Amino acid sequence: MPNLISLFPNSQAGNPNLLLQGPDAFLNDYLAHNYVQQAAFQGLEKVTVDCESDPLDDLIAALAEASLFSQQKLVLVKNPIFLTGKFPVKYKQQGDRLLEIFSHLDQIDDVIVLVASYEKLDRRKKLTKQVEKSFNTVSTAVKSYESGRVMQALVKAEGYRFAGGALDLLMERSDQVLDAALGNYNKLKAISDGQEISRDLVDRNIDLSLDQNVFAILEAALRGDYQEAIDRLDGQLREGTYPLQLVAVFFSQVEFLLCVKVMGQRRRSESEIAKELSAHPYRVKTALKSRAKVGQLKKMLGQLIQLDYRYKSGVYQGSRFLKAFILTC
Repeated sequence: MPNLISLFPNSQAGNPNLLLQGPDAFLNDYLAHNYVQQAAFQGLEKVTVDCESDPLDDLIAALAEASLFSQQKLVLVKNPIFLTGKFPVKYKQQGDRLLEIFSHLDQIDDVIVLVASYEKLDRRKKLTKQVEKSFNTVSTAVKSYESGRVMQALVKAEGYRFAGGALDLLMERSDQVLDAALGNYNKLKAISDGQEISRDLVDRNIDLSLDQNVFAILEAALRGDYQEAIDRLDGQLREGTYPLQLVAVFFSQVEFLLCVKVMGQRRRSESEIAKELSAHPYRVKTALKSRAKVGQLKKMLGQLIQLDYRYKSGVYQGSRFLKAFILTC
């Protein structure tokens, strides 16, 4: 089994004690699951402690008991809140005990894996400094524009291959979001006959996201294909999406399109627009290709503000008012 943490920056690659740190919990869990399944750890007893639901004393006991038993353990620690600024002062005693344990990590036979799905750690803490000194720290933070590259590397490491633009379609259907792409990738692995995943398999089994479907509705309406737009809208409503939810997504999409179009008129490059709007470059490229005009988008925003107000105030009920908006695009 490939060791996927090698695809990310490692501070001490040869150290089996691991700190996974980054905001994406799904990615961290994916990498942690891969790591604990490595051949080097197959004979170890697996112990999991979640610091948000289990007492810290359970973690301390699991680590302190190492010398009392001959069987080596792998201790998987989820949500190590003691590394953050939110760690309650009342647990100072437990924090001091953990500091002592991690300061003498070389005397412990067990392997410890910390899964810290946080935006950042409190690096002022002695405990955090000690952990980063004693553990192999792997940063899993991925910028939005890197998601495709990281996904491609993960797929290749696991021995799979996306053929005929299938990976591009997967990322598109996943809104260029890495955890969504990983979830969809797992689904495809489960139904694939082999190691190759075709574009057709992605197209048949990975649906458009809500944002993508709303964008497709807008594009269909803007080119005058109102039947397709209404059919897509009806499909989204059948899935349980409320009209008010759709109004909010329509507003977000139209506002984004307007911002991109205005900045494009000012001769801003795709990369400049993406940076300014903190958006994925693919989304900017797609928006720039839209046939929507600035004046048209401004008018649509005004209509959506009225729709939002009237749905929230109870004046409008049902989907017919939203459909009327689509037919005027």
